[in-house]
Amino acid sequence: MAVHEPPSPPPPGGRWNPVPQYRRGGGAELRLTHADRDTAAETLRDAYASGQLDDDEFEERLDRALNAKFPSDLEPLLRDVATAGKAAAAVEGPRSGGDRLYAGAGHLAGYFTFLGPLLLLLTSRDISPFVRRHLTEALNYQITVAVASVVAMGLGFLILPLVVWGVMMLGWVFLPAIAAFTALLGGDMRYLFTWRPVRDDSESGS
Repeated sequence: MAVHEPPSPPPPGGRWNPVPQYRRGGGAELRLTHADRDTAAETLRDAYASGQLDDDEFEERLDRALNAKFPSDLEPLLRDVATAGKAAAAVEGPRSGGDRLYAGAGHLAGYFTFLGPLLLLLTSRDISPFVRRHLTEALNYQITVAVASVVAMGLGFLILPLVVWGVMMLGWVFLPAIAAFTALLGGDMRYLFTWRPVRDDSESGS
């Protein structure tokens, strides 16, 4: 029976180290465990959710992380996102209960089409970057669903567009609720396969 070696222990009061320490046996670097790869994948998913990685970068790095064999293989994949993510959290400061509730409401408002998150975004004043990021992401996702629905109706005589639209609508039933729950926990959410015509202030200023 295979025994999986645990990842590197976290520092006191900190998270698990996304890049395992170099474990050496007999002068050679020891190979990664499944737990090490899972920790690296979680770090990449957090970076993707916060907008540090685009779709192509995320997919490429995740594939390389899941197939990595040694800690040195993970370092170039995680060095920039792990540091930048901690810096962004420090700049934004703690996320209040009100911010988390408002951000979650933005995703749930998407069940009333894109007008829900759009109305919240237009009527909000002096909101935190965390809330604005969630409202913008919810709006972009609902715009994507609306545009895809119009295209599917126009191509209703074809089977494939209807199948794709059916899968998208299935995701529409669950994804906003998952995003709202993520926001309530203080996390970030990035919908997959989403057109993002609306950019938030922090993204346009960077």
